[in-house]
Amino acid sequence: MRDHPQEGAAAPGERGSTDGAPADGRPAGGARAEIPEVWHGRASNRFQWLLAAVGAACLALGVELAVNSTWTSAPAPLVMAVVGCVAAGLLVLFGTLAFVHVAVRVDADTLEVRCGHMGLPRRRIPLDSVVDADFAPRVTPRHWGGWGYRWRPDQGTAVIVRRGEAMVLRLGDGRTFTVTVDDAEGAVRCIRERLRLRRPASTA
Repeated sequence: MRDHPQEGAAAPGERGSTDGAPADGRPAGGARAEIPEVWHGRASNRFQWLLAAVGAACLALGVELAVNSTWTSAPAPLVMAVVGCVAAGLLVLFGTLAFVHVAVRVDADTLEVRCGHMGLPRRRIPLDSVVDADFAPRVTPRHWGGWGYRWRPDQGTAVIVRRGEAMVLRLGDGRTFTVTVDDAEGAVRCIRERLRLRRPASTA
């Protein structure tokens, strides 16, 4: 995992270009880099495991209260405590485990993003709906209001699992989709090459 410690990062809309690559995604010198048939990338955040442990502790506390407490007198406060601990534990546990890591897959037609060990939430974006892809060298959870699957009405959606480099897709509806992934530059080159190969066929 590559993670950039700088907090003075640009706003979500700020994007860079791939290092040493022109705007159309071509490597310097006129030669094209070899683009894999299927590009795979991922990013992870070990800190999420700590938050998951907190959620598991809340869940265990709720179970402990439910099993070992006496329910004979004034059960209402006990019920509220049990339900509160269990609900908070499940919310934190599943909310964090879903974003321990993210996996990105780019093939000839689609970009697919899967989160967590169960692959949920999942987002599939047809390349036909992508206008371009940009490299963002510094994206932080602060820009999007936290970790996880985020949405901003003025910007678009994002999957943020850690600080650092990210890929930013510009979609045909004017919105963007941002995902933090290692080797985001490689993902951008792959998508730009896919788009370059598709455009002649669509305009023919």
